[in-house]
Amino acid sequence: MTHLVLPSLLRPRDGDALRGELRTIAAQGVVPVLFGGEVSDDTLHLSEFFGTRTNNLKGLAIPPLSGLGGRVVAQRRPVSVNDYSSSQTITHHFDRPVLSEGLRSILAVPVIVQGKSRAVLYAAIRECAPIGDRTADVVVAASRRLGTEIAIRDEVDRRLQMLTTLDAQGVDGATTEELRDIHAQMRSVAQTVTDPSLQEQLRGLSQRLAAVVRPGGGDGADASDDAGITLTPREIDVLAHVALGCTNAEVAQRLSVGAETVKSYLRSAMNKLDARSRHEAVVTARRLGLLP
Repeated sequence: MTHLVLPSLLRPRDGDALRGELRTIAAQGVVPVLFGGEVSDDTLHLSEFFGTRTNNLKGLAIPPLSGLGGRVVAQRRPVSVNDYSSSQTITHHFDRPVLSEGLRSILAVPVIVQGKSRAVLYAAIRECAPIGDRTADVVVAASRRLGTEIAIRDEVDRRLQMLTTLDAQGVDGATTEELRDIHAQMRSVAQTVTDPSLQEQLRGLSQRLAAVVRPGGGDGADASDDAGITLTPREIDVLAHVALGCTNAEVAQRLSVGAETVKSYLRSAMNKLDARSRHEAVVTARRLGLLP
């Protein structure tokens, strides 16, 4: 049997995704200072900065309910202060680093995943004036995008852990169908991941997964190459869901494409596999190791 070897560093740093969102906000020029950090064990760790003049905020660990960020982590909703130094709605444990940076008006927005704060994005100005609605909208939108990205990464981790468990137990008839379902869902997730490297690795893992249950445990990629057949990633995506018994409409919904697009990919795959029906296409793809 072919064993599924999972890359130890498959998941990119969530901090990199956070930095990317801050960079996107900065490019819009709506606010001069941006910073943020991830939440670990309910403690916010500031790590990413744009527009700051000192290193006084770098590395701060903010417990729940402490300062502005700790309040946001605990309450799981955006909070702003128009004058940090005199605000009565927050504690002042971090006045020295915040005020030495010259920050006065600050907006903090949590990144919520499954009901928990996973990160916080800050926007700040050096005047005692309200943060504008446009700035708030931009930061909130960024927090939602980041929350979606982290949720996808969490789901990928969960699926990979399931694969590790199945690989350790061995594959039998009872687990083959579960592996096929995981394979199809992994390919669906790959389409929603924004990191190209992670997307490529997920597709590679799905290919190795196909080899796990292939008769003889051979390498599916080699088998298909020897047969002179190459399917595109999208054609495999469609076939993987067809193999689960999904209709074209269901495949379209799962892959977030149109039903006609699904038909087009399916026709192309059937032509390449010299198959006269959906079922025959799936059987041939499995024989070649393209599907589990």
